Amino acid sequence: MPYITVTALSHTGLIRDHNEDSLVAGPWTLCGTVTENPQTLVFPLGRPLVVAVADGMGGQPAGEVASALVVRQLASSGPALDSEEAVRDALKVCNHAVYVAADRDPALVTMGTTVAGAVVLPESLLVFNVGDSRVLGASPDGLRQVSLDDSPPLPPGQRTTPIVTQALGGAPQFSAITPHVTSSPLAVGDRYLVCTDGLTDPVPEEAIDDLLRAHDGGRAAFELWKSAIEAGGPDNITLALIRIGE
Repeated sequence: MPYITVTALSHTGLIRDHNEDSLVAGPWTLCGTVTENPQTLVFPLGRPLVVAVADGMGGQPAGEVASALVVRQLASSGPALDSEEAVRDALKVCNHAVYVAADRDPALVTMGTTVAGAVVLPESLLVFNVGDSRVLGASPDGLRQVSLDDSPPLPPGQRTTPIVTQALGGAPQFSAITPHVTSSPLAVGDRYLVCTDGLTDPVPEEAIDDLLRAHDGGRAAFELWKSAIEAGGPDNITLALIRIGE
């Protein structure tokens, strides 16, 4: 019987004083805490399974509150996310929920978060994002980005930017979002990496590709985290590796 493994890890990094990232895998959430070792969960392939990361916006209040709110909302709605339209609607609900929470507490005004992830269906994968957290597909042909960054165009020679053009929350007044959602066929052996920019900013895509070619599961998650730490660990690092097994 086909199954799904999700190997997840979340870490503060070396510079930040706390973790503003959160993660969801099915009904399981990890919010603003640290996993000392990669954790692997196994799910049957069948009903929709949502796997996502949310990166609380740095430089603004309560990023960890916004990211936790979003992944918990996705965990609750996950079993119903069976179409692109359902995913778009769920992300719009998340955006509204962030603003409602901020309106209730002056200390939370302008809190926001990015989100990126995938919903695993029996025969397809729904990839989604708002912001610059990413979903990457790993195959023998190489690594490919299947999410779409909400970032301004980069000048020649610049690989990253801290600026996002769209997020859940993050503004003094409500701002609507246009989530990126795409569908692709799913097959046994497929692997996807869902991660915050605490991994992709310090570690070049070529290095991530090399590590995913050499390792799988918990060892792959550990090596990816290690690479971000060796590159200075400038931000929170959260990742989830999805694999379709049989």
